[in-house]
Amino acid sequence: MANSAPMPLNEASRLSRITHMGLLDSTADDVLDHIVDMVALVFEVPIALVSIVSEHQQWFRAGTGLEERETPREISFCAYSILGHDVLQIPDATLDSRFRDNPMVTGEPHIRFYAGVPLVTADGLALGTLCIIDNRP
Repeated sequence: MANSAPMPLNEASRLSRITHMGLLDSTADDVLDHIVDMVALVFEVPIALVSIVSEHQQWFRAGTGLEERETPREISFCAYSILGHDVLQIPDATLDSRFRDNPMVTGEPHIRFYAGVPLVTADGLALGTLCIIDNRP
């Protein structure tokens, strides 16, 4: 697999904010669950997630269509999404050198399409994403 995403320049501040906000300690959130269900329905995709990208893991605060509640950061599509403030869209992960050997592309859930929008604080820290995933390009 290609190298994992580079670290954001503000990584220390980003991780501190995640800890301060208790985003990794939180339990299920009915509002976030409703949002991801609605997003999956609107975009007609099997998977929608709200992820928080921590130092070594990507944690799914809400999700539909994926049983995992976390993945290693090194295979995280969302770790690339938090590098900017715009939508990151991967039309076909099998054709993208960053992702074609990713175990989530070569194996379950067989990601082909990914789009993620960073969840950014008012002072510019991208803590995670709202993303959609499909097994079709």
